[in-house]
Amino acid sequence: MQYPLELDFDYGAAPDRLRDGGVPAFRHWQALLPPLSTAVGLGAGDTPLIEIGAAVQGAMRERGVFLKDESRNPTWSHKDRLNTCTVSAALQEGASTVIVASSGNHGVSAAAHAARAGLGCVVITMPEVSAAFREMILAYGAYPIFLPAEARWPAMRALMQLDSVYPVSNLTPVHTGHPWGPEGYKTMAYEIAADLGRAPAAVVVPTGYGEMLFGIHKGFRELRDLGLVSQLPQIISVEPAARGPLHRAIETGVPAASVEPRPTLQSGTACTVNSYRAVLALRESGGFPLLVDDEEAGRAQQVLARQGLWQELSPSAAVAALGKIGRLDHDGPVVVIGCSTGLKEPAAHREVRVAAPDLASLRSHLKAEYGFDL
Repeated sequence: MQYPLELDFDYGAAPDRLRDGGVPAFRHWQALLPPLSTAVGLGAGDTPLIEIGAAVQGAMRERGVFLKDESRNPTWSHKDRLNTCTVSAALQEGASTVIVASSGNHGVSAAAHAARAGLGCVVITMPEVSAAFREMILAYGAYPIFLPAEARWPAMRALMQLDSVYPVSNLTPVHTGHPWGPEGYKTMAYEIAADLGRAPAAVVVPTGYGEMLFGIHKGFRELRDLGLVSQLPQIISVEPAARGPLHRAIETGVPAASVEPRPTLQSGTACTVNSYRAVLALRESGGFPLLVDDEEAGRAQQVLARQGLWQELSPSAAVAALGKIGRLDHDGPVVVIGCSTGLKEPAAHREVRVAAPDLASLRSHLKAEYGFDL
């Protein structure tokens, strides 16, 4: 069993208000963050909180449900908050190259932030990674290495024999991750509280290893301890039903659990082991884990898209999980974390029919292809 390192701060030096005249969250809250390099910043954070009640059925709708849309970050995912911190750490350590094992979002984000900082970046990923991920990694000037999923961490440990490299993803069998990573995710809590004017009743988090889940919880814990919110929201994790190591850890009362790598389309959260941080966040917040299968996630993805929000399948699963939530400990709204855009999903090849440009042909084409009468 491996346990993560934890950062502590001089909370007496923290700001006494949530927002200061348009100053970005990462700068206003520097007293609660590790030292960040100005060479790294790409403008992560300050993502919108969007009401999605029309996409929700049942009692949750009456509370008010909001999506924190992290697809609006510079590389279209929540990982930009993490890499603002971890690549700053790499610069402090004098590294020339960052290395990362990733199924997609983390690798893309690390590549962009490394490029901004003038560092090299090696992304260890899988051959089946989506074309969008691959092209973004290459566009940022990073170097992808394609290996089977289970070979990524031995490759990371092999590269760690070099003095010039710096890891910005996990190295341990039980996930610990970079100690600065969750600190970037804390800013999501700060922004949610600022936008709502309070802490929500619950935050529903698509969960892989649980770094983001823990970071959000820690952010609200700090706000409560500083007297800026009155309660801790319950943190609710959502994992693929085919795996769910955090769900198993909570159900069996252990700090970490491993599961079989059964197939799932929720690639962003398809983990086989949880982190202890995630267990801690659920326990401290009075939260709980939920499981959602791919079919449920797919239906939610379609409903969200009809609201103008195209999310990856993993965050769509968090929206699907709203129907599985019973009673909550507090009144107030619920926030769902939308991690990344559906543009990053592996795309199936589609054959297209070409229409003629006259009105009759256009109307006929719309009716035949989509059942739409114009």
